[in-house]
Amino acid sequence: MKKLKQILSNKNTVTFIGIILIVLVLYIFYNWRVNMATSPIRVPYAVQTIPPRTKITEDMIGYVEITQNAIKGNALTNANTQILGMYTNVNCQIPSGSLFYASAVVKEEELPDAFLINLKEGYIAYNFDVSMKTTYGNSMYPGNYVDVYFRYEDDNGNKNIGKVVENVEILAVKDSAGRAVFENTTEERSPAQIIFGVTEEIHYLLRKAEYITRDTKENIILVPTNASLELEEGETAPISVTSEKIRQYIESKAATAQ
Repeated sequence: MKKLKQILSNKNTVTFIGIILIVLVLYIFYNWRVNMATSPIRVPYAVQTIPPRTKITEDMIGYVEITQNAIKGNALTNANTQILGMYTNVNCQIPSGSLFYASAVVKEEELPDAFLINLKEGYIAYNFDVSMKTTYGNSMYPGNYVDVYFRYEDDNGNKNIGKVVENVEILAVKDSAGRAVFENTTEERSPAQIIFGVTEEIHYLLRKAEYITRDTKENIILVPTNASLELEEGETAPISVTSEKIRQYIESKAATAQ
């Protein structure tokens, strides 16, 4: 013990021991880093080309073992927590054989215009201008269903209202800045547009109706499905949804307005 104290009291000896320990630690750390960098790890890659706005499923993913130092950028390494169920970003196609990168993979709700994912095949998104009043006090939500009516006064002065299309699902409700009204935020947002999907035929009909009534916003009306339609004074009961009268009126007025 006395001899050890004598050794430790010698500054040259302590310095030498310190240098040896530092070199030893550096050597161990260096070897650990080299082993980590050169040890193969299992990472996911795309087994097929994945287009933009596409939900990533298990059959799209393969696995390959590569060394960590071969992984460049922000490549994702855990398919279960970082990739599966996510979507490819807008204007971002993942080529077959490519690794998955953080910038290319987003959650569904992070996609701009994510509502387009739920648009039925063959349908077209229709943007309809609304207000707090026409949305029944902002009570129309994505996922709700509405009927679309057309209100007009014919050449004889008779007030008419008829259903153009029924049971249409609301895909999105946006404010005047294009932000989702019902987004998870403490900010209060007022509805400016409701977006829903319709067939191409109905889409053109609604555009024509919007064109001939562009100065009268209340001519096209959204009513929650199964809700009662409030008639204005002098209006008759709504025409049947299958009636050609509404269609013929819109078509004829659109033709003469051009």
